[in-house]
Amino acid sequence: MLFRAALLACLLPAATLAEVHEVRMLNRNDTGPMPFEPDYLVIRPGDTVKFIATDPGHNAATIAGMIPEGGEKFIGKINEEIEVTLEAEGIWGIKCSPHFTMGMVMLIQVGDRPASKADLPDDLPDAARRRLDEILARRDTAE
Repeated sequence: MLFRAALLACLLPAATLAEVHEVRMLNRNDTGPMPFEPDYLVIRPGDTVKFIATDPGHNAATIAGMIPEGGEKFIGKINEEIEVTLEAEGIWGIKCSPHFTMGMVMLIQVGDRPASKADLPDDLPDAARRRLDEILARRDTAE
């Protein structure tokens, strides 16, 4: 019986090994106003990210120019949770559409390569660039 259970576990599809990561969309936390929490997430290809509308008025959407090759853009509705499964390896830039210019952004690292300033497009709003620079600096000091 134990042998059969072990054999069955080996035959299960890889999708069952994927994780679901939760990200809360907030009005404020200890990093300041309009944050995602966490604001830097490291996941494996095939993992799912669930964006939770903790505070009203937020959504989660990809930032143009910050979608890895082979990835697809997504945009959630305001005040609604959205779950996305990310297969494409690379750095994903995520924004809250109504608060993008206020710096409500985050980064998702899919795979092993960490994000760097080289991943940030030149045309980001000033507050979004500052927040992403802060996220990278905080991540670098935590390593």
